Amino acid sequence: MRLNVDHSTVYHFEPPMRGAVQSLRMTPSKFKGQQVIDWGIAVEGAERGAAFRDGAGDWVETATLLGPVAQITVHVTGTVDTVDLGGVLQGHRERMPPAAYLRPSRATKADRALRELAESAVADISEDDPLARAHALTVAIRSAIDYTPGATNHSTTAAEALSLGHGVCQDHSHALIAAALSLNIPARYVTGYLFASEEEGLHEASHAWAELHISGLGWVGFDASNGVCPDDRYIRLGSGGDALEASPIRGVSQGAGVERLDVRVSVDQVQQ
Repeated sequence: MRLNVDHSTVYHFEPPMRGAVQSLRMTPSKFKGQQVIDWGIAVEGAERGAAFRDGAGDWVETATLLGPVAQITVHVTGTVDTVDLGGVLQGHRERMPPAAYLRPSRATKADRALRELAESAVADISEDDPLARAHALTVAIRSAIDYTPGATNHSTTAAEALSLGHGVCQDHSHALIAAALSLNIPARYVTGYLFASEEEGLHEASHAWAELHISGLGWVGFDASNGVCPDDRYIRLGSGGDALEASPIRGVSQGAGVERLDVRVSVDQVQQ
């Protein structure tokens, strides 16, 4: 499938900041499931700095803006060809060992309820079938947390989302990671884009899911919000231990004031 992405992120500062530095993880991953046809990241008024591929295999760029900075606009446009690999991250080069993803963060720390949910989900599945166990965890999380926009915020933890019984893709991903880690399964948070046709209903074009490391397969994606493994409707950007670490845009600004954020994302299929 060929997909077009148009993603605009605008930060407004009142009063203006003295300066800002941003780290951008917004370039599609290099693996067999997707090929970039063209891709551009524009940051108005910024001086582009270092660019490098980190240990997780993600491409990271930096941008610096000198003040006064009243607004920062990050505009991403591009076209990507995608292939359905059943969620398996084939051909992705990274230096981080899977064991590095066994340590939970504040957002992905399992409480008693999450541990019990995970244990119950895999109770009848042999440890010799790790893929089936991962699917069972995904089903359990999806059943326990209803997709409800606005019920949580960026700081909600996996345990809090499970207690509420409501959340969005960030909460589903954090909860799935927490459940997997409680069973000693390496797991991480993934950011990207999702194309959905009108027949498939409403979905956020900017999306997140989890990857679990499965013996014999490697990293495999699981989207608990939609109950599927990522297919050719998905574009993978980058990963991290949780939403904060995997965030496509992370920044530091100099000054004090109020920050407001406007985001517009569209993903469309291109007829080839």
